Amino acid sequence: MTRISLLFLTLFLSACAAVAPAPRLPQDTAGPLTETQIQRRADAAARQFVAVVEQVEPVAEAECRKVRLRGPCDFQIVVDDRPGQAPNAFHTLDRQGRPIIAFNLALILNVDNADELAFVMGHEAAHHIGGHIERAQRNATLGSELFGRAAATISGGDSGAIEAGLELGAALGRRSFTKDFELEADAIGTVIAHRAGFDPVRGAEFFARIPDPGNRFLGTHPPNSARIETVRRVARRLK
Repeated sequence: MTRISLLFLTLFLSACAAVAPAPRLPQDTAGPLTETQIQRRADAAARQFVAVVEQVEPVAEAECRKVRLRGPCDFQIVVDDRPGQAPNAFHTLDRQGRPIIAFNLALILNVDNADELAFVMGHEAAHHIGGHIERAQRNATLGSELFGRAAATISGGDSGAIEAGLELGAALGRRSFTKDFELEADAIGTVIAHRAGFDPVRGAEFFARIPDPGNRFLGTHPPNSARIETVRRVARRLK
């Protein structure tokens, strides 16, 4: 069963009773919003979020169980309502290794439609399905060992140099394949969003509104153009 943890999220408290078809958020008008408009937008965002979670989580769980035959796949969805944050969502694990997908209010309120929200959720679920946290940790361990040994050889056993080598190797190891992980999550997320009844290509239009990281050396994310093309390619196969 889908679990949604609402962290200090008062605007959602009255919106979780029934799951209706996900509504499109009311468009902002010119000038500052009135209190009524703000409340309408918050209510619409709450209903949209709950509807998307209810549709996407079971599909993400089913896709997860196809791949992670022994691992936990019951996604817990949490909301961070701290003010002043940039739109963000991420995947992490609790102490028992169970998957958590976290959204902040800024992202929930700033998506243009339910397809974007569904794609973001599918993408974050895909990080767990692909085992990206575990793989990044293994890469960090391997990088730390390699750079630590190299530092020990070059420095003649200097403890400070070895410690610096261990830290540098771990950092480089964690970043080694993050772009590949993001593209893999985009591909799997496309499948999840599609099978949940959403349009992943429309959902990936979210990338057009966020800063493009480009193709920087050791950057954590690939260019937005590469991500959009990945989504389109996988979506064509699904059709």
